[in-house]
Amino acid sequence: MPMYPYRFSRLLIPLLCLLACSAAKAQEFAVYDSLPQLTSRFHEAGEATLVVNFWATWCKPCVEELPCFEQLREQYADKNVQVLLVSLDFKSQLEKKFIPFLKAQRLKSEVVLFADQDANTWIPSIYEEWDGAIPVTLIVKGRQRAFNLGKFENYSDLEAFVVPYVSDGKAVSFKNLINCNSGK
Repeated sequence: MPMYPYRFSRLLIPLLCLLACSAAKAQEFAVYDSLPQLTSRFHEAGEATLVVNFWATWCKPCVEELPCFEQLREQYADKNVQVLLVSLDFKSQLEKKFIPFLKAQRLKSEVVLFADQDANTWIPSIYEEWDGAIPVTLIVKGRQRAFNLGKFENYSDLEAFVVPYVSDGKAVSFKNLINCNSGK
């Protein structure tokens, strides 16, 4: 009996492991420990429209609306719109919960784990009227700010909130009435 099958399996098994590991690789993310780190990211957006969504893996409405932000990122990338998903998960749950969630969701938007636990200080700095409940969405466009408390029920609601801050002002596209809960 020839030894070829043995040699082939010696090559195939490591190759399959490599492919499986790369497919299961979590999305890259940053960990910000302080408000100045987060606000410096806001300033890095420059003239772009930065859509910042505050969410957490344990927040069901937050997770339900994530597909809407992914669709927004995809449809408005050429309109100088950036999406930043700011997770308020605990840093202690990074390996156990946060990274597995990112692996499962395969988000393409920029993700940040915001680990500053002094919420009484940073929440009013983001928006004075914010009581800390999530999800919430902030738009940063130069010196302009807009804040939406609560969940967007569908993509068209999110799009209607963002469009007034898109550079050309003519980016309105209400043809996609996708329900965020469907994940489509």
